[in-house]
Amino acid sequence: MSLVIIKKINFELPGKARSCEMWSFWKLVFFLKTNVRWKIVLSVLVYCSFGVKKIYAQTTQNINVLFVNEVGNDLAQVAVDVALNYIRKNPSLGLSVEIMSIEGNRTDSKGMLEALCAKISEAIQTNRPPHVIFDTTLTGVSSETVKSVSASLGIPTVSASYGQEGDLRQWRDLSPIKSNYLLQVMPPTDMIPQSIRKIVTYMNITNAAILYDESFVMDHKYKALLQNMPTRHVITSIGNDKDRAEQIEKLRNLDINNFFILGSFNSIKKVLESAKREFFERNFAWHAITQYQGELSSNIDNATIMLLRPISDSRSKDRLGVIRTTYNMKQEPQITTVFYFDLALRTFLAIKNILQVGAWPPNMKYMVCEDYDGTNSPNHTIDLRSAFIEVTEPTTYAPFQFPTGKSKFNGYAYPKFDMDISAVTIRGGASVSTKNLGKWSTDDKLTVYNDEDMGSLTADTVYRVYTVVQEPFIIRDPSAPKGFKGYCIDLLDEIAKIVNFDYEIKEVEDGKFGNMNEKGVWNGIVRKLIDKQADIGLGSMSVMAERETVIDFTVPYYDLVGISIMMQLPSTPSSLFKFLTVLETNVWLCILAAYFFTSFLMWIFDRYSPYSYQNNREKYKNDDEKREFNIKECLWFCMTSLTPQGGGEAPKNLSGRLVAATWWLFGFIIIASYTANLAAFLTVSRLDTPVESLDDLSKQYKILYAPLNGSSAMTYFQRMADIEARFYEIWKEMSLNDSLTPVERSKLAVWDYPVSDKYTKMWQAMQEAGLPNSLDEAVERIRNSTSASGFAFLGDATDIRYKVLTNCDLQMVGEEFSRKPYAIAVQQGSPLKDQFNNAILMLLNKRQLEKLKEQWWKNDDIQSKCEKPDDQSDGISIQNIGGVFIVIFVGIGMACITLIFEFWYYKYRKNVKIIDVAEATDENLGQKKNLRISNLKQEFGNMGQIKDDPGTKTQSLRTRTQTLDINNFKSRF
Repeated sequence: MSLVIIKKINFELPGKARSCEMWSFWKLVFFLKTNVRWKIVLSVLVYCSFGVKKIYAQTTQNINVLFVNEVGNDLAQVAVDVALNYIRKNPSLGLSVEIMSIEGNRTDSKGMLEALCAKISEAIQTNRPPHVIFDTTLTGVSSETVKSVSASLGIPTVSASYGQEGDLRQWRDLSPIKSNYLLQVMPPTDMIPQSIRKIVTYMNITNAAILYDESFVMDHKYKALLQNMPTRHVITSIGNDKDRAEQIEKLRNLDINNFFILGSFNSIKKVLESAKREFFERNFAWHAITQYQGELSSNIDNATIMLLRPISDSRSKDRLGVIRTTYNMKQEPQITTVFYFDLALRTFLAIKNILQVGAWPPNMKYMVCEDYDGTNSPNHTIDLRSAFIEVTEPTTYAPFQFPTGKSKFNGYAYPKFDMDISAVTIRGGASVSTKNLGKWSTDDKLTVYNDEDMGSLTADTVYRVYTVVQEPFIIRDPSAPKGFKGYCIDLLDEIAKIVNFDYEIKEVEDGKFGNMNEKGVWNGIVRKLIDKQADIGLGSMSVMAERETVIDFTVPYYDLVGISIMMQLPSTPSSLFKFLTVLETNVWLCILAAYFFTSFLMWIFDRYSPYSYQNNREKYKNDDEKREFNIKECLWFCMTSLTPQGGGEAPKNLSGRLVAATWWLFGFIIIASYTANLAAFLTVSRLDTPVESLDDLSKQYKILYAPLNGSSAMTYFQRMADIEARFYEIWKEMSLNDSLTPVERSKLAVWDYPVSDKYTKMWQAMQEAGLPNSLDEAVERIRNSTSASGFAFLGDATDIRYKVLTNCDLQMVGEEFSRKPYAIAVQQGSPLKDQFNNAILMLLNKRQLEKLKEQWWKNDDIQSKCEKPDDQSDGISIQNIGGVFIVIFVGIGMACITLIFEFWYYKYRKNVKIIDVAEATDENLGQKKNLRISNLKQEFGNMGQIKDDPGTKTQSLRTRTQTLDINNFKSRF
């Protein structure tokens, strides 16, 4: 019975070695008798033990592996050792691996080649040729040497070198046969940098600095990482402790405000601590990317960093824990160590499967390096690619992603894992909060949990603007949002609305727009743009040919602007009695003396001439002109004769009329002369302008003049003087050239120099006068100048026009010359040029720039307060002719005073005296009576109360006369 069972077991074992023990046990337990049960069990166990060992010995595959590593890649060595230990502890894998190791230097291709050839030759001679080369070299010439040897000798190879499609030059153009057994799987650190490309695309980052340490290899990514993307970027290794701060400063000067740090937590910490405090403001963004596990910390005050770190696959966590604890694989970064472990184990199992199924070529031909002549590379039919993909052994950290079908393998195979994205806030040297933002997977998928949170870590587009204060383009204003206001600030704000950016503005230290010295060194805003310390140069900056060789200008935002002249406005002193200054004082005194003399003479002639009215009353008693020329009437007659009203009744005597005619002729000449001289005097005072053009300025020596030091106006005059000097040298050389014939030389013989030296003299005069360093200094010099030594400033017409607009004592003289446009300056090659061009053209189409000009050059409150200057087309101002109104008011006042005096004098000092008629003698009664009646008639003419009755009694006449006088006085007042 036991023999039958043993034979049956022996028959069943070869088919199912693992079921031998279970089958034997159940047969013995349920079918054998009790008395022989233990003997049979013992026999079966001994036989099964021997049979299983025999079966395992028959199914275990021995493979030879040539392990090629490079110096410094200790993680790969540890991973291979753990893989061998794992195979030994898991005999169920049916695998036995013999390792032949080579370690070379990354830069020593010759040493690597010699080591490879020697090891391969030794293995072939000892009948242990390598089934596969497991290559963990990272990059460099030694790695390329391994690829070259494996491709040339036809040895199956699995490589973990860095590089995407086409990066492995020796495997770039593999034949379809070789591509089946020369395989490359990209390591995690080759995939992690790809997250930068996705983040840059998602956050629309236009500039980036990528810093990496020795844990990453970026040699092959300098061109490919951000290829075909509108992002200016720099990829560089992290500097040492001494140069790191300077390195970050230089990157910032390149207009970079987005920083990506690839490295360990220690490297990230050092970089963050090397950056200045202002580099963590809102216009900067920091992204830390690592393959390590841990917490981010740094000795910085306040910063929020975007942190990316890998997370293991949830299905592999248990296996990862077992491998780390059981096999003591705790080296960091664990993702790289586990990658090498999984890749090595998969490589070994793939070769084992090929051998087990009999797919390995029988009598495979191996050749040594010495036999290779460049054309005899063997082509083996080994499908390592399919066997590698079909391995079912689970991965320890993340599954592998392989291309399907006939797609290319190299550059497309990689471990598929996720990178956790979080925002880490650091305060006081430690992380105080961590907010999960999303994740990125190596298949280039970005998952964002909250767009707003992700967007908050974007660096705001803040451009650095440097300017020169020059009204009204740039005006300091502490109350303004940016500390400045003006035409250019309004323009930049309008552009910012279109292009969508923010800016910070500073005044350039030397206050210059930019000039080049004799050594070719620039200063001012141009220097800032050249050194990448400024993004935008703003202000009334002229477009000049030499500036365009080192920087770029946008399209002009302001029309052509020339150079003009600014001088002090002539102040003509106004006087209310200016009309009196037409004639000198002695002339006025002579006229006054002639007036009194003529009046007195006329009174004398009328008093003593027998033909005057007062001496010949009977003759002129029926004449309407009855004027007695007493001294008062003479003064009145001479005065009114000087007016259009005329003198009135002329004297009756011929001598008096001759005096009057002579006075009329004198008055006519005096009035005509005064009128003509008054008009000429007022006109000449308004036409007194010493300089009206640049030529006038150059021909005189009384008024000093100069442009602003370092301005475009100074450059213009300096260069014009240099051109004249060169022309003179050329003319002199032509005139003194001995090679010319007498005829040709005679054509150059002239008395005068044929080219003007106006600018040479002007430049010399400017240097002697001294160039002001600022516009305010120039204005001060103008105001302090006197009529004996004036000062004129030559500068941009826009600046002068605004100064004249806002200062009542300045004027703009002459026409503009040397016209140039104003534009915004940017760095050479900057993308801002095209963006600003489009924005300025849009503003021009909307007529927005015209509105800004209207606002800053015409609607100014200061100018409305200035007195309007006299113009030739205007009339005489009230300031110069107002004295005549004062004369009227004085005359009216004197008349009022005279009226009061007359009232007082008539009432209290000139009472009517009545003579008693009864007391008169008879012989004089008739004569006195007639005279009395005549006077009363003249005074009370139409009252009809005095009769020419000679019989009127004296008492009656006396009574009525007194009564009429009193009544008449009462009726008038």
